[in-house]
Amino acid sequence: MGTRLQLQTLLETFVEGDKRVHFQPKPNVTMEYPAIVYSLDFADTKFADNKPYTRTDRYQVTVIDRNPDTDIRKRVADLPMCTFRRGFATSGLNHYVFDLYF
Repeated sequence: MGTRLQLQTLLETFVEGDKRVHFQPKPNVTMEYPAIVYSLDFADTKFADNKPYTRTDRYQVTVIDRNPDTDIRKRVADLPMCTFRRGFATSGLNHYVFDLYF
């Protein structure tokens, strides 16, 4: 579908400021909320003649916001090939976890 950098650019349109979208952030990163955190989770590979001919990367995308009714969650959920995995709240922050093939 696209590259990771294309996904980064797309996700940056969902939040204000590019410093709020993080790919596999290091533990010492200070986040501002709302934020989106994502990481490579899986790759779906199709084979022909025992050789891979297509691969679609799956990313785990987490929307983090103080607002439980955030529009960011809905915008991510509307992406093609995206499914909602789970939601949870901790430390006053709502987390919405998605699987996104991109």
